[in-house]
Amino acid sequence: MNREIEEMLDLYFIAGTQNTKERSLPEILEDALHAGITCFQYREKGPGSLKDPKKIKEMAKTCLELCRTADVPFVMNDNVSLAIDIGADGIHVGQDDLAIEETLARAGEEMFVGLSVNTFEEFKRAETIDGVSYVGMGPVYTTTSKADAKESIGLELLEKTLALNPKKPIVAIGGISQDRAALVRQTGVSGIAVISAITKSKDIKKAVAKLKGLAE
Repeated sequence: MNREIEEMLDLYFIAGTQNTKERSLPEILEDALHAGITCFQYREKGPGSLKDPKKIKEMAKTCLELCRTADVPFVMNDNVSLAIDIGADGIHVGQDDLAIEETLARAGEEMFVGLSVNTFEEFKRAETIDGVSYVGMGPVYTTTSKADAKESIGLELLEKTLALNPKKPIVAIGGISQDRAALVRQTGVSGIAVISAITKSKDIKKAVAKLKGLAE
């Protein structure tokens, strides 16, 4: 399972309607899937996001169907009830969301579970929790994509954490641009998670290739 999760984390795209202005989220997601992202997390949160539960569910189902067609895992952010309802592949929660123990209990065996960490102490605790499939660590750099983003951790904390040969795969997130992707990957993380590097790109195919280290 760890190997499958590591492969999934290679280029992890996160977005909600609040991150897409000029084009719709499904349009951007479809281009990103064709370009080669390896996972998608639907995160409808923050200023400009959808508030109507019915519209959120409709958007989640649309994105899920696109991911199914492309055979790419679909992850729901925070909303465990909706994740279960639509049959998401995974659920991702932060330190301030539903408690990880409750999330794991509700997710059962049907979904994999990701957990965000911002400090070395939070990572060490995550390592001890059975059922957590991977850890999202960051923000590596200052990010403008998330209004609730915590203080950036820099590459040093990633390197310190990876030096321990962690049991759980780590995906780095936060302010990772096309130009910074290679530097972050050099730390040895399983993958990188991005928002604006794709949503704000004029050429998603080229952006994905560069983020995956397949193009200069």
